[in-house]
Amino acid sequence: MPREAKEPNFFGSDFYNPFFIRDENAYLSLFADALHEKRVGEASIWYLYSNRAASEIKSFAPQARIIIMLRNPVEMLHALHSQLLFNGDEEEADFEAALAAEEARKEGFRLPANPQIVEGLFYREIVKYTEQVGRYLDVFGEARIKIIIYDDLKQDAAQVYRETCAFLDVDTGFSPQFRLVNRNKRIRSKALLKFTKQPPSVVPGWVKNLVPLERRKDLMWRVVKAARRFNTKYEPRAPMTPELRNRLQAEFAPEVESLSSLLRRDLSHWSREG
Repeated sequence: MPREAKEPNFFGSDFYNPFFIRDENAYLSLFADALHEKRVGEASIWYLYSNRAASEIKSFAPQARIIIMLRNPVEMLHALHSQLLFNGDEEEADFEAALAAEEARKEGFRLPANPQIVEGLFYREIVKYTEQVGRYLDVFGEARIKIIIYDDLKQDAAQVYRETCAFLDVDTGFSPQFRLVNRNKRIRSKALLKFTKQPPSVVPGWVKNLVPLERRKDLMWRVVKAARRFNTKYEPRAPMTPELRNRLQAEFAPEVESLSSLLRRDLSHWSREG
């Protein structure tokens, strides 16, 4: 897996962001350290939402194996909203208000400044799992797709890991250390967030004369990473109201039922839990 770019977003031409790696040589260079590995891969979450990514991946790597993890749509959207706030891609701090803004945003109104992907603010579209998974099943076939339900990972990470290794035809005996990552977080300062998203490009002339360009880029990246660490505060996510949870569960119940049928697994507890 690439160390420098966890989510390169090379595929999915229907989505655009200047930070996505869309140059083929640059994309392939991410895997330059791979020598005799049996599998290489990457993890770009927007590939599932994209209408084009499945076909583009198939064209680029016909024998690819696809791993898709799905989470209770109500919980996923609540977590996504928090993450978008942290990234600076969402400005509406109240989850319910952000959901209410969705239709206006589809018309180009009430949008935050420079979101990574505008479509990422269309919350209800993101959890149309049946359509999204169906697209990959149509393109790759069931044998080349591994569906992971987040509940299973949470309950028994080691078992899910072994199953995934088996799906990839790699050693199932290796047992890594499983730890909690990407805990809920928020920013301390909006000004510092703006700096980390758009670092200043203008530097004093004497710095340009004394410090080579590549060294300046490296120094700036170190400063940005340090600023991001300082600007991160880990804390539990504010809970949703029971009324909102119940309303969303009822709204997504038909989607959950449809997905259950597609995956041949009963996920109806998603419409009741919480």
